[in-house]
Amino acid sequence: MAGSQPVSTPSNVRWSLAKGTPDPGETLEETALREVREETGLDVEIDAPIGSIEYWFAERGGNVRFHKTVHFYLMAPQGGDTSQHDPEFDVVQWFPYDQALENVAYPNEAEVLRKALKLINQSKEIP
Repeated sequence: MAGSQPVSTPSNVRWSLAKGTPDPGETLEETALREVREETGLDVEIDAPIGSIEYWFAERGGNVRFHKTVHFYLMAPQGGDTSQHDPEFDVVQWFPYDQALENVAYPNEAEVLRKALKLINQSKEIP
């Protein structure tokens, strides 16, 4: 599992899964591949959709709330280097599944990890 620590919170590590906003004309899959590349430095390919989460957020100090839907995919690394990640993050790190569940900052992202493991286990059962 890969996670990232935003630069803005050096004393309060908030590990999260890669995600972002689509560029004009991008499919959800293209967005996912680009965001993982930018945020982690890894080249990946999509194996299967995991599902989506929805939440509301406000920018720091802002009175406007935004609704966001994030689509997640099970991916396999194909290359790249985590040292080439986006400077928005201090560090990108792989975690074993149990540690990723413990470290992820948001409960809805922990549920994404559980669904990912279920997909992995189901794929192992297929002959």
